Amino acid sequence: MAKRIGVVAPGRSIDESVISRVQALAAIIDPSVEVVFHPQCFAQDGHFAGSDGVRAAAFLEFANDSGFDAIWFARGGYGANRILDAVLPQLGPAARAKRYLGYSDAGFMLGALYARRIGRPAHGTMPTEIGRRDAGASVGRALSWLIREDPRALEPSLAGGVPAVAFNLSILTILIGTPWLPDLTDHVLMIEDVSEPLYRIDRMLFQLANATQLKGLAGVRLGTINDIQENDPAFGETPETMIVRWCGDMGVPYLGRAQIGHVSDNYVVPFGVA
Repeated sequence: MAKRIGVVAPGRSIDESVISRVQALAAIIDPSVEVVFHPQCFAQDGHFAGSDGVRAAAFLEFANDSGFDAIWFARGGYGANRILDAVLPQLGPAARAKRYLGYSDAGFMLGALYARRIGRPAHGTMPTEIGRRDAGASVGRALSWLIREDPRALEPSLAGGVPAVAFNLSILTILIGTPWLPDLTDHVLMIEDVSEPLYRIDRMLFQLANATQLKGLAGVRLGTINDIQENDPAFGETPETMIVRWCGDMGVPYLGRAQIGHVSDNYVVPFGVA
């Protein structure tokens, strides 16, 4: 049972108006829970929520603090990959006992944590998304998982003790070939993406299908690919058609759809066995 959740921003900053809205929702779910936003979440250094050093220090401060039960990444954007080298070697015993939740750019951090078996990383909605696409249901699911690992927050296909992971496809393909990509042998891989033209989706699926680091997957599920940029001329295939074709090339079962992505139906996928 998580009683104190720390929020940090390894990429871009957030608006301070998010604090009251998230804390109000947390009070409805469990009045005893405290959601603490690190001041770094509101820092500004060009694109980023503070310099690389500032973002790394904030993450380490909260992750290594035994007074926090979970770490919630504030938002996506870009930047988490730039602090991996600085933070992973410095995570202590308290960091290994925590839940970590986020997705999109936070996938860099989730993948690196899972590769080193640090804590309980999971793909799920972040604080800045409150009220963006629904009345708080998606952020509520995230909080329910962080607080008590509520099974109702989980992606519906998770069952049977089969380990799973979920990634934004763009982040996953960048992780390929790096030491931060975990061993996904015998895992079900769920992928999603946003704001890409279909030819780029197909190009990334080519890399996924041919990556030597991704041999041995138990299967692949396709989450939401949304806000697709137009192709000129029209690409002529759907994301599902593409993933079925590439799974055939991989010799890996395509297992159907997953309720994940940059949408309100973004359910939680803990890395490993749910």
